[in-house]
Amino acid sequence: MSTILYARVSTTEQNLDHQLTQAQAAGFQIDEVIADHGVSGVSTTLAERPQGKRLFDKLRSGDTLVVRWIDRLGRNYQDVTDVVRQFLRGGVVIRTVINAMTFDGSTRDPMQQAVRDSLLSFLAAMAQAQAEVTREAQKAGIEAARGDGEKYRGKKPSYDRATFDLVCDHLASGAGASSIAKLAGLSRQTVLRIRTDPANAETSLRKWGL
Repeated sequence: MSTILYARVSTTEQNLDHQLTQAQAAGFQIDEVIADHGVSGVSTTLAERPQGKRLFDKLRSGDTLVVRWIDRLGRNYQDVTDVVRQFLRGGVVIRTVINAMTFDGSTRDPMQQAVRDSLLSFLAAMAQAQAEVTREAQKAGIEAARGDGEKYRGKKPSYDRATFDLVCDHLASGAGASSIAKLAGLSRQTVLRIRTDPANAETSLRKWGL
């Protein structure tokens, strides 16, 4: 039985090593890393990604698939739930680094299956909702940047793109502002500002070319 980490690195600011380090720090003993680079979880399904396709052939009953969060598998509700349930039916165990969630494909108890599937549906819906918020924030940021021209850019944000994405991922998972601030190396107030107005946070990043 193998433990495989699947990572989706969608932008140049995100880092594969960071996802692997997070998994190892959480206690996972990773046998193999499979990663897709430069792909979007919104516009591409797992089966459409070059390395994502490998998971369907690679994973066997009893294997463990580790992901930083459910959104690494995709940010479309239907696709994520279909893919995860396909893996679960094959006896694969899926575990997340964030919040240490476990979805066990070997369980045959109807009640446990119902609870598992309900939680999966909720997390997949959260992933899609967060993607839609981020997309709207990016759109607002682009429009604001176009309108501002060479105007004053304001105070430079204390976070970069990778940190912003990290904060958004953890906010989507329901983590508290204090724990996110500690993990991201930001002040609690900064995390709260991002949570309250992600569009404005996105605009600040774009104004500064971050």
